[in-house]
Amino acid sequence: MGDNGKYRAVVLGGSISGLFAARVLADFCTTVTVVDRDALTGVAEPRRGVPQGRQVHGLLARGHQIIEELFPGITDDMVRAGASIGDVAGNLRWYVGGVRLPQSRSGLTALTSSRPFLERHVRSRVQALPGVEFLERHDILRLRATPGRERVTGVVVAGQESGAETVLDADLVIDATGRGTRTPAWLEELGYPRVEEDRLKIGLGYTTCHYRMRSDPYGSDTAINIIGSPDLPRGAICAKVDGDRSVVTAYGVLGDHPPTDPEGLLAFVKSVAAPDVYDALQDAEPLDAPVAYRFPASLRRRYERMSRFPQGLLVTGDAMCSINPTYAQGMTVAALEAVTLRRHLASGTPPKPLAYLRDLATDAIDRAWDLMVGSDLSYPGVEGERTPELLAGQAYAAQVQRAATRDATVAQAYLQVIALMEPSESLAHPDIAQRVLALQDEPA
Repeated sequence: MGDNGKYRAVVLGGSISGLFAARVLADFCTTVTVVDRDALTGVAEPRRGVPQGRQVHGLLARGHQIIEELFPGITDDMVRAGASIGDVAGNLRWYVGGVRLPQSRSGLTALTSSRPFLERHVRSRVQALPGVEFLERHDILRLRATPGRERVTGVVVAGQESGAETVLDADLVIDATGRGTRTPAWLEELGYPRVEEDRLKIGLGYTTCHYRMRSDPYGSDTAINIIGSPDLPRGAICAKVDGDRSVVTAYGVLGDHPPTDPEGLLAFVKSVAAPDVYDALQDAEPLDAPVAYRFPASLRRRYERMSRFPQGLLVTGDAMCSINPTYAQGMTVAALEAVTLRRHLASGTPPKPLAYLRDLATDAIDRAWDLMVGSDLSYPGVEGERTPELLAGQAYAAQVQRAATRDATVAQAYLQVIALMEPSESLAHPDIAQRVLALQDEPA
């Protein structure tokens, strides 16, 4: 431990979740070292360590609130640099089951940009914080621990050019290395049980291309989101992003993936439940070649269920939970995890791992995971247990979606849940439930 109760922290991974962790650690630690195998400083393009970086990314309203709280003024900075801003219910064009939701002002911010653009702005803010340093182009080799293996004391890394190993001593190590984390294996090497994992196979594939629009398909909108459904498990998103560009992503599940040739991608976009994105591309100029990404299954590591866990080690981001990206929850969940981490740091000493991991599950992950599971299991081809409670919830969710296409109040309540602003239970509030049930017998 350093002077005045402050201590040294090492963050493994310069991802969005790693940057959020470094931001809150900087308020409590003498030094925060962010280690990554990629170059980070000044990087404006998608990184090798973020293979999904070229695909469309969404920052939900709750995530935007937290980012603005952590980095005051960052929204204005990004808008000045080319990001688009609007209202979640008023400037995003939503299609559910092929029917457009009515638009109205919700007061929730929708910020659209490319993933590298957002990451660059967050990274520059973190890098400017006192006590924060980036150790770039270094491979993470292994943890160091006390002889009794009850506490992690640092990490061993190696420079990619020299190959020389370096020991980074730390009072706290946070794993933000993503879905491919080695923490499960490291724990076993230290004599801890293998962490339980929950998987939900969705067989998602999506393809993205960037365009310059020669005509305006948006009007006052900033994005068009045509959501896939069990009846037509294909979707498409078209959004204004930085660089005076539009990003278009098409996706399909259960192996029904969009092709990567321009003509095939266009044909796939034409097949989704509404024509807006296809129409927008008729005179658009492609700026790059379509790029595919595959996401076989959502994955949740249940560290919160472990009976023991080494002191000095925490986990965050996709290393803890990696969710079907069509729901755009990943960056917002990472932001929620940073809020939980900050609360556990407030004592002035490194957090107790199991207490932190349990709060991370309940405060940051459960709501997003449960929404995703309920929605993904509505696809008949997705394997998983469908309890009576789940089936009842799915039936009511379908009623809510139907009502949302006819009633702006229900649409706003639905989008509040999608944006992780409100729990799904809010849709059962008598004022909303009464509207939902009254609209079920109305003709489409």
